[in-house]
Amino acid sequence: MKVWLAQDPEADKLLAENPFALLVGMLLDQQVPMETAFAGPQKIADRMGGFDAAEIADYDPEKFAALCSERPAIHRFPGSMAKRVQALAQIVVDRYDGDAAGLWRSGDPDGHELLRRLKGLPGFGEQKAQIFLALLGKQYGVTPPRWREAAGDFGRPGTHISVADIVDARSLGQVRSHKKQMKAAAKAAK
Repeated sequence: MKVWLAQDPEADKLLAENPFALLVGMLLDQQVPMETAFAGPQKIADRMGGFDAAEIADYDPEKFAALCSERPAIHRFPGSMAKRVQALAQIVVDRYDGDAAGLWRSGDPDGHELLRRLKGLPGFGEQKAQIFLALLGKQYGVTPPRWREAAGDFGRPGTHISVADIVDARSLGQVRSHKKQMKAAAKAAK
């Protein structure tokens, strides 16, 4: 499986193989370039010697914040994001025995239930949850019944509107172009 989110082979490999890393990358995807967000899990893994939800949940919060703040930092706001990453890790440990894939496997949820679960995570509002659901469906083969419906516009086939649609350099350019157009339209509407 080839992932194009961090634009770095090692970081993208981690995202392809580790569901918790993918979840954390999506969590970090706000107010920073997409590549920075999705490279965050690899930075943490390099500094901790691995990327495990239980280990992150149990890590001393001050030391974890310092680890996330090392240059290059995992995010523009590394301290607050370190807290969110640890809160997310604790949920994964408590609800899914440390296996983030349990989020979409446990209890065989349909698309709407999975969306509800995602929206219950720290840092995941409606739109982010829909984008992540679309990413799972379009690139990771996680296609519970009614997932496209639950993902809204982000789940539509053939679109280039979010990280769920980035599979190569061309689609990356198309998504960036769409986002630029949306920002210009929003600015013009003011």
